[in-house]
Amino acid sequence: MSAARQVVVEADGGSRGNPGPAGYGAVVIDPATGEPLAETAEYIGVATNNVAEYRGLIAGLTAAKALFPDAGDALRVHVRMDSKLVVEQMSGRWKIKHPDMKPLAARAAAVLPPSSVTYEWIPRAQNKHADRLANEAMDAGRDGRQWEASASTAVLDAPARTPSTLPPVQGPPGDQVAGAAKARAALAAARGAADTLFPVPEPGVPDTTVRSAPAPGQPAGTASEKAGAPQQKAGAPQTGWGSAPDLGAPATLVLLRHGETALTPEKRFSGSGGTDPELSATGRGQAERAAEHFAALGTVQELVSSPLRRCRETAAAVADRLGLDVRIDEGLRETDFGAWEGLTFGEVRERYADDLTAWLASPDTAPTGGGESFAQVAERVAAARDRIVARYAGRTVLLVTHVTPIKTLVRLALGAPPEALFRMELSAASISTVAHYADGNASVRLLNDTSHLR
Repeated sequence: MSAARQVVVEADGGSRGNPGPAGYGAVVIDPATGEPLAETAEYIGVATNNVAEYRGLIAGLTAAKALFPDAGDALRVHVRMDSKLVVEQMSGRWKIKHPDMKPLAARAAAVLPPSSVTYEWIPRAQNKHADRLANEAMDAGRDGRQWEASASTAVLDAPARTPSTLPPVQGPPGDQVAGAAKARAALAAARGAADTLFPVPEPGVPDTTVRSAPAPGQPAGTASEKAGAPQQKAGAPQTGWGSAPDLGAPATLVLLRHGETALTPEKRFSGSGGTDPELSATGRGQAERAAEHFAALGTVQELVSSPLRRCRETAAAVADRLGLDVRIDEGLRETDFGAWEGLTFGEVRERYADDLTAWLASPDTAPTGGGESFAQVAERVAAARDRIVARYAGRTVLLVTHVTPIKTLVRLALGAPPEALFRMELSAASISTVAHYADGNASVRLLNDTSHLR
């Protein structure tokens, strides 16, 4: 029988465009010395981030097996990646929904016996060696060539490693209790208080797949707001109803405002009664950074979007990164601003001064030209909230929506009056969070967080 051998594989993949020019990198490390034993990288053409990450995993496992061809079942490989999606799917805790991921996961699982491989999520900062290899591969592809090991300088960017002992294999492959505990511990150490804002899903939650086709041609826009004093994060640790264990896990609504459109920087009224603008280049970048943020957290279990184009595009970026399906809910669309669509606040004041004054004074007043009043918007948003909370009780749901729906959900959770809408600031691609409990109570946990964009 061959002597036991333990190695660490760190792997990563990336795509410049998602999908776009993509590459992967992987390094095999001796845990006893911290020294790299083998490096591999490749430019793979146009692909998504997720495909590139899986390709990196396959390459890393293959390289580890090639180093010790006679080890057989005695080889133990501990995989470390900053892709929460790949780690959770290969550990058996998350189902693989995306059809492109299933054959890649099968290929990865076939390289070595499942009992020989363990998985660990690590922050991106701890995966610099593999990340650098992946970027070298993409740089090579950009220049019309393939990556060459002899030209690599990735090891120079790697964090200092100390000798370590691999964790023992506990239970069967994909053991949920042991694996989820390790994942929670790693996340808690990496992001500190963020666990109080986005609870890590408990093991064993049922998988609910919802598929809905996009709704092209829907009217849309981002609600331009009359900004009051900016609000800070609610970011305190979980308190109040969150400490009552008999209420069970809440339905946690993570509220993501869509990325910028051409109308956003000028704060123009842009609701569901005007044009349906797409994301600008800045907005697409914001959507990608939000997607990376949620992938790193690994807590979002469901994804629901407004039907308007800018939200569907933002949601698509996140869905692609997380391997989730997007459900469309009409109740999450922005206010219809009537004749004010496309105008700035100052332009509305010049043209419709009396109507604007009445609108600011009463939630029952609609904008000029037959738009929606805030009271009407609150009614449909509350109905959407009730549907979503009932459907996803105990789960973490990302809602990609607009200024007015998010402010309304926060206002209703706080029991604040309608005029509170004018006293909240919501930046493009910002994140807010509200938890809803089984007894009907709600807890606002976060407001207008943009730290993931910096």
